[in-house]
Amino acid sequence: KLNTKVMEGDDSGSDVKIKVEAAKGGKEETLDADVVLVAIGRRPYTAGLGLENIGLETDNRGRIVIDQEYRTKIPHIRVIGDVTFGPMLAHKAEEEAVAAVEFITKNYGHVNYGAIPSVMYTHPEVAWVGQNEAELKEAGVKYKVGSFPFSANSRAKTNLDSDGMVKFLADAETDRILGIHIVGPNAGEMIAEGVLALEYGASSEDVARTSHAHPTLAEAFKEAAMATHGKAIHY
Repeated sequence: KLNTKVMEGDDSGSDVKIKVEAAKGGKEETLDADVVLVAIGRRPYTAGLGLENIGLETDNRGRIVIDQEYRTKIPHIRVIGDVTFGPMLAHKAEEEAVAAVEFITKNYGHVNYGAIPSVMYTHPEVAWVGQNEAELKEAGVKYKVGSFPFSANSRAKTNLDSDGMVKFLADAETDRILGIHIVGPNAGEMIAEGVLALEYGASSEDVARTSHAHPTLAEAFKEAAMATHGKAIHY
């Protein structure tokens, strides 16, 4: 449920009761569920690896300290993934694995950490890549916003699943895409186009000029890019 906050939970009975209310205040509602999954907070799983036996250090969050080529203080030991810095995501670790091997064999590797997508597998799904508005404001970056709701997308309406939106953040002067955020159906699949755009330094106009098949959810992606220039067609 969008625009909703959890007030309390009760698991004293045979099921779980969750009390929620609208984020802006309003009538409280009780939801019944079999189980509730709380997936907040992660930490590196380094305990028990025997790091102290070989003299490897961890930082104050338990992450193994490495350099830019994934080397530890013991040069022939390289570390990637959840036990070191960055988001704890399988696809991030996969990119690091390739880069680590490239550093070993070619003395060069590449991972663009600014283009690693994140997905929340909820309903509706949430996906994002790049920076958000709070980060851009803190950095003093001038940016423009383009958004498009799935409620104006024909495929989403046909599927009776039209909650959410696509939002583009682009540099106010160069139009280079800085971040893309999606809440809605298939957000986790759609964000791949955003990753490609960030990886190759695309502008919102580049995406806006790219043909997207009709009727598809991906049209909302194109329309959000067009909205960055105030030219969305269907909203």
